[in-house]
Amino acid sequence: MAVSVAREHWSSRFAFLMAAIGSAVGLGNIWRFPFVTGENGGGAFILIYLITTTCIALPIVIAEVMLGRMGGQSPIGSLMQITRKHKKSVFWVLMAWGGTLGAFVVLSYYSVIGGWALKYMMLAASGTFGNLNGESSGEIFGAFIGDPIALIGWHTLFMGINIGIVIWGLHKGIERAVVFLMPLLFVLLVGMVFYAASTPGFERAVDFLFTFDFSKVTSNTFLMAIGQGFFSVSVALGAMMTYGAYLDEDVSIQNSAIIIVLADTGVAILAGLAVFPLVFSFALEPSAGPGLIFVTVPIAFGQMDAGILVGTAFFVLLSVAAVTSAISLLEPAVAYMEEALTWSRKATSILVGGAAWTLGIASVLSFSDWSDFYPLAPMGVLVNQTVFDVFDFIVTSWVQPGVGIMMAVFAGWVLSRETVLDALNAKDPNALWFRAWLFAVRVVCPIAVLLVFAGAVWPDFVASMMPNRSD
Repeated sequence: MAVSVAREHWSSRFAFLMAAIGSAVGLGNIWRFPFVTGENGGGAFILIYLITTTCIALPIVIAEVMLGRMGGQSPIGSLMQITRKHKKSVFWVLMAWGGTLGAFVVLSYYSVIGGWALKYMMLAASGTFGNLNGESSGEIFGAFIGDPIALIGWHTLFMGINIGIVIWGLHKGIERAVVFLMPLLFVLLVGMVFYAASTPGFERAVDFLFTFDFSKVTSNTFLMAIGQGFFSVSVALGAMMTYGAYLDEDVSIQNSAIIIVLADTGVAILAGLAVFPLVFSFALEPSAGPGLIFVTVPIAFGQMDAGILVGTAFFVLLSVAAVTSAISLLEPAVAYMEEALTWSRKATSILVGGAAWTLGIASVLSFSDWSDFYPLAPMGVLVNQTVFDVFDFIVTSWVQPGVGIMMAVFAGWVLSRETVLDALNAKDPNALWFRAWLFAVRVVCPIAVLLVFAGAVWPDFVASMMPNRSD
């Protein structure tokens, strides 16, 4: 049973915002968003993404931070505290367990991808991208991810950085890191956009991103937009709840959540403005899939005059985004282990981080020795999915949507209106923003997240039930 421990609080609202934005802004914004946009038609996708993020992600962010502040402990400890105080079923603690364990699993393979970013930062700085073509760039990436020793080394370095930050605690570790790294990320990203604006492909990139071609909108476009909006802000993995536990009572959760979501969305759009001009300037393919960042974009860096500087800055940017997200994935489990074991933060950080590192070896091997090992194939499930794929599918398709639905239902239906009003420091139950938020968490969010879940598990069935344009 978890023991309540004294928790530090953020030294300022700014520190909380930097940490929360750092949690939300990760590889999903800079790596996934550009290629998802490219695959789904550009501007029309962005518009749908903005709407779904506002209607779905924002209400759940508010709910998650609120629950964290109400409990004042780790996600598991907070839900135990809340259910006891308000005489609710202990069943609801399962969402905290799901989020915490989900974050742990995500951290295990996220660290591997973070290692890729660190490796490519070194490659960019050394001038390796000079005169690359599609074939040679693909060969560099393939050789790297196919070398388990190299991957383990970079995975170790990335995980070590995150453990080192979390060991130092809230003020000396997490705060110091995010207050430095997040402004650096924004400066680098804006600098990348300014550079991209000088390239011949910038105008085409703007047209691609902001021209609304609804003829390309399909049922899958809506599902991808909902999924991207939901997953990109790092909800339902315990990070926002943990950070909410360190938040002072006088800080407006709803205003802070709006800033977090706007920053997350802004970074995603700026990433598109930074990446696509390079892609178009050098006649590359904007819908290149996940390989866009690690195979396609390095070709552009190798062909431009300032390629070493710009390429290095870009992968520093990617690494910073990965680190700020990773520490938020590590913190929920560390916070709970502090409560459960009453060990020092150093010991629990090393224990949890070391366990995640060990689990990450399975993801490392998925790209080499275990590339043809499909763990769930004997059960007839995910028959062509490696360990890495299975981890990602289980968390993003099952755990995260499930926790998100439970969180929305708990905040919207299980807790009383009076309790929620008090937790949000809201005075007027008839205020438009409160009524809109309550309707969203009660109705809109559960339905939308259920669609994401169903779309991942039964894609053909969901697609057949939704209108689909093919003109």
